[in-house]
Amino acid sequence: MSAGINIKNKKAWFNYEFLEKYITGIQLRGTEIKSLRQGKASLTEAYCAFSNHELFVHNMSISEYSHRGYVSHEPMQYRKLLMKRRELNKLEKKVNEKGLTIVVLRVFINEKGLAKLEIALARGKREYDKRESIKKKDINRDLDRIRTR
Repeated sequence: MSAGINIKNKKAWFNYEFLEKYITGIQLRGTEIKSLRQGKASLTEAYCAFSNHELFVHNMSISEYSHRGYVSHEPMQYRKLLMKRRELNKLEKKVNEKGLTIVVLRVFINEKGLAKLEIALARGKREYDKRESIKKKDINRDLDRIRTR
């Protein structure tokens, strides 16, 4: 089993402050999971939105499978997330009331071989928060350079 697949959304860590994190299942077709196991997915602009009280991931790109036959999938289609109804209702209330968003942090394959998504209820960072995180990152990088000498 290829449990080593772990594709992250680096942009989300910079642009958002995370309030709550969830692990969800994702509904995929055969060629989508095969392509995902090859590591051919992009989460750069991925986010989640509700439609008819169900949660879907948008802008998650899974490239077409290289050894496909005549049946394939669209790379940018909406994909349904699999969560318990209680969690979905709680998330939908928070997103509607407070103006928060749900972003995709990473996609991975668990030890059972199932594709999972880590999503987070997030609030966008302000410009000064982004500058602060860049400053912390630079300081940590400089400290690591000094330690290694």
